[in-house]
Amino acid sequence: MAVPSRDVAEQILRASRAQDTEGFVSLLAPDCRIEWPYRPAGLPAGVQGRERIREFLIGQANGLVTFDEYRNTTIHETIDPEVVIVEYEAHGTVVPTGAPLHQTIIAVLRIRDGLVVSYRDYLNPLVLAEALAGVDSDAMGVPQC
Repeated sequence: MAVPSRDVAEQILRASRAQDTEGFVSLLAPDCRIEWPYRPAGLPAGVQGRERIREFLIGQANGLVTFDEYRNTTIHETIDPEVVIVEYEAHGTVVPTGAPLHQTIIAVLRIRDGLVVSYRDYLNPLVLAEALAGVDSDAMGVPQC
């Protein structure tokens, strides 16, 4: 029996919040693509493939931002059983600067056979750019894709 897309989205959120890289990537299809349609300069438009995503998360996310909590989380199921839309507020800290990060996010996930095949992360690039002001892009470990 297929895992409902909503359940996979909940697992992705838990792994993301806990910054559990292995738990997060275990929910991705081998050819998954994560995209950031709106992003500050210096961040890639996307990362393709489970292993590249793992490398990106280890090099960039771990140690750059810590999340204290996700608030006001809503998961919207769509008429397409593969697609869910997730809304949440991420509250955390930019580690290199100590600046607070309060980001409202909408993510569109396509989930097939219990694995995420596409993850479009719509965040406010101005909030992220302000939080990352003064952080060297080399320190972020950002691959260009």
